[in-house]
Amino acid sequence: MKKIKYYYNTHSLSYERHEESVWVKVWRVIGFISAAVVFALVIVYLAYTYVDSPKEKQLKREIGQLKLQYNLLNRKLDDVDVVLDELENRDDKTYRVILEAEPIPSTVRQAGVGGSARFNELEGYSNSELMINTAEKLDKLRRRMYIQSKSYDELARVVKSKAEMLASIPAIQPVSNKQLTRIASGFGVRIDPVYKVPRMHTGLDFTAPIGTPIYATGSGTVTQVEYDDRGYGNFVVIRHGYGYETLYGHMSRVKAKRGQSVKRGDVIGYVGSTGKSTGPHCHYEVIRNGTKIDPVNFFFNDLSAEDYERMVKIAKQNGQSFD
Repeated sequence: MKKIKYYYNTHSLSYERHEESVWVKVWRVIGFISAAVVFALVIVYLAYTYVDSPKEKQLKREIGQLKLQYNLLNRKLDDVDVVLDELENRDDKTYRVILEAEPIPSTVRQAGVGGSARFNELEGYSNSELMINTAEKLDKLRRRMYIQSKSYDELARVVKSKAEMLASIPAIQPVSNKQLTRIASGFGVRIDPVYKVPRMHTGLDFTAPIGTPIYATGSGTVTQVEYDDRGYGNFVVIRHGYGYETLYGHMSRVKAKRGQSVKRGDVIGYVGSTGKSTGPHCHYEVIRNGTKIDPVNFFFNDLSAEDYERMVKIAKQNGQSFD
């Protein structure tokens, strides 16, 4: 029930009923509505600022998932970059050296593809830097892969024109080693097994039982069949031409004869432990233009890409040579 208000009229000296004017009522309603609107606006502002709607929550989840996918993609691109580095390095320092082809300049391999304007459509987002960085990586890798593909096409043409050379240069392991269990020591500084000091080991040591066949790793002519009591023991040197020679040491018995022409895969002797040796093995060297180089780069006819990677790791691990 609405309350009735009275006021004391000093002129009539009596209480009279208080009646509000229409304008007062109007202003009172306007004030109430204004306060309600302001309050509602404050509530809406706070809700939109600090409270996510179901759709916003879903969008934020999707953005988080996309960001995670971008980060995973970046990691995969980094892995591809490492693999591509290895392919480029092997292309320039092994395949092109062997085939006497000029290496591809790094300026060509690392050349950019257009300017930053290509990514203008990715600007203005909260994750623009991440998206642009990923796009640039992808473009760079695509460019490098294209150049590497063209390089292999070029090498394939060179191979066709150098069939005789490829039959001559070293390309297989000197002993049967399908399981890659016979590498005992790699190329580089190793501990001398007799003097126990670091010394340059100029070849690869393949352990095997005495009498295991040793194969010519490329076609050529036998130029040396000798015995070195303090060094290689019974050893054979084959000249392959094109600046290449190979040496096979510590044989128990030599089959090849000096001046003999041999083909890749021919048996030239048998594993032993003659000369300066601490156990039965074949010491194998590759010599190019008078310089002894790492033989691990010359098993491309013998190993798959996966086996080659394993071979490189095994050759690097062993710290002491057998001779």
